[in-house]
Amino acid sequence: MARTRVLSVASEIYPIIKTGGLADVVGALPNALARESIDVSTLVPGYRPVLDAVQGATTVLVLDDVFGGPGRILAANAAGLDLLVLDAPHLFDRFGGPYIGPDGNDWPDNAFRFAALARTGAQIGAGAIENFRPDIVHVHDWQAALVPAYLHYSGRRGPATVMTIHNLAFAGRFAPDLLPALGFSPAAYAVDGLEYYGSISFLKAGLQFADRITTVSPTYALEIATPEHGMGFDGLLRARGARFSGILNGIDDDVWDPARDPYIAATYDAARIAARSRNTAALRRRFALAEDPTALLVGVVSRLSWQKGLDLLLETLPRFVGRGIQLAVLGAGDAPLEGGFAAAVAAYPGRVGVYIGYDEAVAHLVQAGADVVLVPSRFEPCGLTQLCALRYGAIPVVARVGGLADTIIDANEMALAAGVATGLQFAPPTSDALDSALVRASVLFAQRPIWERMQRNAMNTDVSWTRSGSQYARLYRAALDAHE
Repeated sequence: MARTRVLSVASEIYPIIKTGGLADVVGALPNALARESIDVSTLVPGYRPVLDAVQGATTVLVLDDVFGGPGRILAANAAGLDLLVLDAPHLFDRFGGPYIGPDGNDWPDNAFRFAALARTGAQIGAGAIENFRPDIVHVHDWQAALVPAYLHYSGRRGPATVMTIHNLAFAGRFAPDLLPALGFSPAAYAVDGLEYYGSISFLKAGLQFADRITTVSPTYALEIATPEHGMGFDGLLRARGARFSGILNGIDDDVWDPARDPYIAATYDAARIAARSRNTAALRRRFALAEDPTALLVGVVSRLSWQKGLDLLLETLPRFVGRGIQLAVLGAGDAPLEGGFAAAVAAYPGRVGVYIGYDEAVAHLVQAGADVVLVPSRFEPCGLTQLCALRYGAIPVVARVGGLADTIIDANEMALAAGVATGLQFAPPTSDALDSALVRASVLFAQRPIWERMQRNAMNTDVSWTRSGSQYARLYRAALDAHE
């Protein structure tokens, strides 16, 4: 059987450049798809960390003008990934994050930076690189979503296109007077084009013109097709009908493997859960928590934001700590939330510990040492934190939204009787509902045989990309059939 060639276009990819779960998905999919006879090359911007990772790369395409300066495409293999890198120094060679500068604000030229990524993806998709013509271009989130629009307005027949929404909240919204400078005619500013409530939206371009649209869980797909959660895109998503579906994310179960994890204090598996206690002790030391083996230790690994519901946790902290529960938080984000958690450390020494920022080793230790991993999101397209928690035998306590609802089996009476529970869900996402869920968790934690059964259930859950990789392969075939 002939192998399918896919060009993936994304703004970040793990382990080379990462700000969130998007990078994890983009980095893990190629290996999952290789088992399905699909070869993936990923086009990413030439940020400084990316260029450092591909030293010695080969130039495969020279670009005379990339929105104000020259560029080139480099081909390389790094971290086991086949990469194409858009090396355009005037757009990407700068100190700061992929999207945000040192001043904490979006880069003012983000429209051109990511239009450059998308336009280059469209050119490669149409055959600009010798001996490389992909069957499908798969674009991720707003930063790459102009690819289908560039292909559509070019008037030339290009490859089939697939668009994945990782988070509908980020629309890539810019002023409409940028259209000509971005290479589009005024006709593109239309309801059936890029127009979005008086502005243009890169994300809408992908939703409008891609052959197939996916998002990262079935429940999130249902949610965002409603006015309540669709952020103005719900009508368009409903109009796309069967061309829009949800495919649940997985995680890289080689990277996230408690039996071989170099970051944790003691390795273990489902048959040796008792060894987790060494990680719990190490986590307490790392976060300056009191040595109290009887206390339920709750871990959080999250962006500190309203979406993630971390303000709800701050609201319930007095009740939380009053029950003897301990908390270890790893994350960064909104200044008021960072300040609130810092204040909690001072108010509850030995009971609350916080690491502002992100550290991969600490993230692994939280998963390996926490009794509970808490994800109280108000909305969550998929969520990867709870999947890692399952893998590590940390019981997820999650809001019943999006992919959290799809991945955790709630420890209700019937699930406990059947012996299939893997965590706890709560709804609605309020501080009172969160507090009630933590009370339930405390009660179950005191019943060690039940708790350990839940841990084994969690660790035996398949959170890999195997099933989802097969679903993407079927989706690609459907996109190709529809495109012919």
